[in-house]
Amino acid sequence: MATDAPPFKPSPFFDAGIKPVPDSLALLHLRRDQLEPLTLHSSAEHADGYAEGAVKNTRFGSFPHSTLLESQWGRQVRASKVDTGSRGRKKRKLDEAVSEASDSQALKTAEQAGTGFVHLLPPTPETWTISLPHRTQVVYNPDYSYVLQRLQVRPGQTILEAGGGSGSFTHAAARAVFNGYPTQTQPRFGKVCTFEYHEPRAENLKKELEEHGLDSIVRVTHRDVYEDGFLIHQPDAPQQSPDANAVFLDLPAPWMALRNLTRHRLSSETARIVADSSSAAGQASPDAEKDTSDSTQPSANTEEQDTSRPFVSPLDPNSPIHLCTFSPCIEQVIATVAAMRRLGWTEIDMVEVMHKRIDVRRERVGLHEEGLRGVNATAATVDEAVGRLREVEGKFKEWHQVSKAKSQAVQNGTAEDAHLPHDNFSSKQARLDRIKKELGARKIFSEGRLVHRTEPDIKTHTSYLVFAVLPADWSEEQEQACRAKWPVHGKVTVDYDSGKKQKKKKNL
Repeated sequence: MATDAPPFKPSPFFDAGIKPVPDSLALLHLRRDQLEPLTLHSSAEHADGYAEGAVKNTRFGSFPHSTLLESQWGRQVRASKVDTGSRGRKKRKLDEAVSEASDSQALKTAEQAGTGFVHLLPPTPETWTISLPHRTQVVYNPDYSYVLQRLQVRPGQTILEAGGGSGSFTHAAARAVFNGYPTQTQPRFGKVCTFEYHEPRAENLKKELEEHGLDSIVRVTHRDVYEDGFLIHQPDAPQQSPDANAVFLDLPAPWMALRNLTRHRLSSETARIVADSSSAAGQASPDAEKDTSDSTQPSANTEEQDTSRPFVSPLDPNSPIHLCTFSPCIEQVIATVAAMRRLGWTEIDMVEVMHKRIDVRRERVGLHEEGLRGVNATAATVDEAVGRLREVEGKFKEWHQVSKAKSQAVQNGTAEDAHLPHDNFSSKQARLDRIKKELGARKIFSEGRLVHRTEPDIKTHTSYLVFAVLPADWSEEQEQACRAKWPVHGKVTVDYDSGKKQKKKKNL
């Protein structure tokens, strides 16, 4: 029986398995805030002069790829001893190294070093966001997780992304819509259509997605969406609609792309008004004045629309469309909201994202905490401070009396026969020993008051997210079919004079 298996290897972002496989992506966890991506190789072709094969050198030691491929995800991998000195002296050519070690069996077995280790982690959108090469401003995990939740993204849907950039949101969106690889038996599969105006960035993003096994889910297009829209161009075929269910715009001027996200062709008057307001907003925006010569900042096209070709909408006609725009300044938000209202978007909402990590702990203050670690041994109340002062004054007077008694005994010659109290009653060590002894009977977990402090160490951007919904079309035929299926036998009206509800016995 013929199988319907995909003609490509699965992506490690969807199923990484128990351990890495050759020619796949892995992440080395060096420190809490430092991850490094690495493509693992098992052949001698990538040895680069090392007898152990391909080797990754870090500040924590050298790690041959063979030791990483033998380890499971999440395990600690110890550094190995590699002969970097001989590699530098010989300066062998790559073809000579390949001829000496033609296969992985001929590679030298790595010897474990005394110190140094890393942790091997599988690739996920979160870890990739931390370690990816930055080509543009990155949408971090706190931002895109909230965006995908507000867009109500589900497996099997289609997302349009304008401004692919470094691919952080692209990877997260691909996982959110994934419901299987495209096959003949599954024509409706989740996909991401990302558009990038800058051609080198688009090529780099496309290459990364192919290496990550996401090229069957994500379609990268080099295009100016301000002018050319969001349709899919096929060779020797008419333009096709991606039937998008959600849209994410990370653009310098998102209001200029909204005119291409409509269900019907705009009238000439509406198109002119939107174009004029977009141009005025672009001139007023401070970001638009930073670098007018930048090729990534195209201008609005105010020419008349080409009505000779049939109109094709990039949106799904059978579902409402959820949209989000990512803007760094409030001027862009004002222009975007104005264009949304003109074009029929509803439920417009703006959210300012500012992320902080909150560390909650108990603050224990008091003189009964003296000598304990992690506490502030100061008086908690005025009464406690006054009590300690009185105690010190009393002990000071008592010490003076003892000293005076000792002096008199010496003068009288009876110092050896007098049994005077020692002055160790005011010893601080005795008080600390008493506090430590009482510590075992205390319930420290419930003492003190709850306090918190914020840690600004979460990688994110202060941003303005504008959300909106474009309702699905509702024709007169659909209205009549709905009335026929669910008839209304009466209508509730309000008598404004009496304030009481009345029901008319009349069929609609």
